[in-house]
Amino acid sequence: MKIFKSTFLVLTILMCFASCTESIDTSSRYVFKEHTVVSYLETHPVYSQFVDLLNQVPVSRRSRTTMYQLLSARGNYTVFAPTNDAIDKFLQKLADEDVIPAPSWESITDSVRLDSLRKVVVHNSVIDGEDLSEQIYYTNKFPEVNNGELSLPNMLDHKINISTIKGNDTIFINSDCPMDPRNYDIPVINGVIHQVHKVIAPDDITAARYLGFLIEKEKEGYLVLAKCLKACGLFDTLSVIRDEVYETLYQEGKIPDLKKYMSHGFTDASGNSNSDALSPEHRKYGFTIFAEPDSYWRSQGIDPHAPNVPELMQQWILDNNMYLSDDIYTIDADYRNPDNVLNQWATYHILPMRIEANKLVYHWNETGYVRSTKVPTIPVMEWYATMGKRRLIKLFESKESNGVFLNRFPNLNKERTGDGHENSCDRDKRGCLVLKESEEAVTSDMVNAIIYPIDAPLAYNVATRNNLGKERLRFDCFSLFPESMTNGIRRADSAQDKFNHVYIPTDKYYRYFSNMSIMSDDTHFIHFNGYNVSWENYDGDEDKWLGRYDVMFTLPPVPKRGTYELRYKVLATSARGVVQMYVGSDPHNLPVAGIPVDLTQSVQDLWGQTATIADTDDQDYNAEIDKKMRNNGYMKASQSVNSNSYKWERGNIVCSRRIIWRGTMDPNQTYYVRFKSVLDSDKKELYMDYMELCPKEVYDNPEEPEDLW
Repeated sequence: MKIFKSTFLVLTILMCFASCTESIDTSSRYVFKEHTVVSYLETHPVYSQFVDLLNQVPVSRRSRTTMYQLLSARGNYTVFAPTNDAIDKFLQKLADEDVIPAPSWESITDSVRLDSLRKVVVHNSVIDGEDLSEQIYYTNKFPEVNNGELSLPNMLDHKINISTIKGNDTIFINSDCPMDPRNYDIPVINGVIHQVHKVIAPDDITAARYLGFLIEKEKEGYLVLAKCLKACGLFDTLSVIRDEVYETLYQEGKIPDLKKYMSHGFTDASGNSNSDALSPEHRKYGFTIFAEPDSYWRSQGIDPHAPNVPELMQQWILDNNMYLSDDIYTIDADYRNPDNVLNQWATYHILPMRIEANKLVYHWNETGYVRSTKVPTIPVMEWYATMGKRRLIKLFESKESNGVFLNRFPNLNKERTGDGHENSCDRDKRGCLVLKESEEAVTSDMVNAIIYPIDAPLAYNVATRNNLGKERLRFDCFSLFPESMTNGIRRADSAQDKFNHVYIPTDKYYRYFSNMSIMSDDTHFIHFNGYNVSWENYDGDEDKWLGRYDVMFTLPPVPKRGTYELRYKVLATSARGVVQMYVGSDPHNLPVAGIPVDLTQSVQDLWGQTATIADTDDQDYNAEIDKKMRNNGYMKASQSVNSNSYKWERGNIVCSRRIIWRGTMDPNQTYYVRFKSVLDSDKKELYMDYMELCPKEVYDNPEEPEDLW
């Protein structure tokens, strides 16, 4: 939702360009008759101003090489080239806002500002696909979801947002920069060019600044939410952009990569023994905000312009039972108190990670899903802990739901012979539809957040808590780490090594994931993205720790107090090791959870049979086998995940779930799980795909046995 286009970025990005010796090797520049990016632009006068800027803008602060030289050389570039008219309009806008004296480059006498403005135009327009031709973005590679983002950032390290307006085939960049309907997908020998009729210059303000502007101007859209968040004292949190300590350490070379990671003992069928596992370049902060628009609050009798919106909202929350009435809460005017009902309501709308529209849930390896058609099949779900009091919010999508919902609890066909699909959904369990493709979504202006409108009120009340408490919670390992989402690490759509083999150094260098502690310096941790690889994994990706590893996670919160099982998915191979696990609430003194688990043992090894474990036609027999396995502390794997060799992961002998702990958990308590190698070898892996937290009323329900899915 474009409510304003300030020049905040222009005013804050001002920086000096330090000289350095970095240069681009042009010795292998193409000399064919076909055009490079630059030669094509030069033959078309409509781009003359852009070409001039390319000659004046360096590749980086550490480089003397110009963007003109870069785009003349070998590479794989996607260029959103602004026309002269687009640049003229950009300059006129700056002049109208008194950022520059007149609408011309010559009028800018401040050299720092001049360099900065030139960089805004040029670097926002170019995506460097590096050495992979598949990372050139023709329109057939644009996200199919409105407001979806291209996987690689532009040269200002910002994601490009793609959308179309209903009834209009024009493609828009960042919601308001139209691509020319005729001059796009222009192939050149080092990339592709798309003509745009407006300079790409997102505001790049923080969520706090954006919401603050709504309040200052009394501008509707999300004014009610903005006033509530400010009253709750959340603007300081929503103003952070990145971890500057990590930024400095990385730039000083104090954050190491793992050189030739395969030589350390890692196994990876998609890897290259000469490749390196690279550490993340940044540690950014991000937020995803699900919000009822002001139009909804007007329907509830609340005027967004009222001087006492927080007070009105607190009363609405109480009147409509939109709070957890049987838990601790306060109803005074101290909205900054985490126990205050307004604070609890507001923070439940925010995830501490930035999730782009095409990644709210992941479709990849679920039963029945065909990657070429991308049509949802059985339900896919994510459970995330919100800000404030850590409480779960569920993101859900299925073929039948027709969109991504929050806290949807449908009736599923989960009988032993069922197909796992939605049968129906009761009205009171429908949840909130995330209007991710709406023009009201704020997806590109904020540098650290996205706001998605929702079509129904969202709250963590007794009904929500009880519904969540009746579910088995399956969470992909990487979903535990907000930084993995915000920094584009999880499920990056790229074949680049820096996305496919991401090295997370030990805490000795820096603690990158706030929810994970690498407790041994002799630990190598790599996230394997699994891009376009058919692994036997829940979301396609996996994580591996190697060495004499010792690592601890923060577990997600549980909805209700009760008895839970913690389960760990095993994919047995000879490369795995033997791990001792610990579970508890005191991270400094976690109790041992059972005996060490040998991760090389398949179900066949555990079960002692040579026959396949695939289900037979005799469902009573199958149920009896499941019962005997559970009595021995393990289960077949999930039926909801596709398998390469079998119809389902459930029938694959190398895949299983180990019940590693059973005990009482409280929603107001934080719990941890620790994995420690018990072997002397530094060449054995700890493999991680997903874990489960399952309440007793699911796994020990005499009326409705736990489903296979």
